[in-house]
Amino acid sequence: MTTHVKTQADLDAATASGKALVDFWATWCGPCQMMGQRIEAELEPAMPDLTVVKVNVDEAPELAAKFGIMSIPALFCFRDGRKVAEFVGVTDCRDIAAAFQR
Repeated sequence: MTTHVKTQADLDAATASGKALVDFWATWCGPCQMMGQRIEAELEPAMPDLTVVKVNVDEAPELAAKFGIMSIPALFCFRDGRKVAEFVGVTDCRDIAAAFQR
């Protein structure tokens, strides 16, 4: 399941329980588009219980600033409301899936 958020309250709600991957991205970012396709084609089918939370940095600059986003794509793995891992740049989906198992 993929959800788009623009506020801290929506982000908190989307990551509060279960496994959530927060994807900071932008429409103009080629690597972000590539990572989005990988998440959709590889990660979501392999992890049906995963919630993908998309944060467009141009639409939610305050969230990007709060998380200290300097480069995109930036990916944050949350389990039950706690950040368990983070990745910057195009990342192998197997590495992301493994982060949830730690």
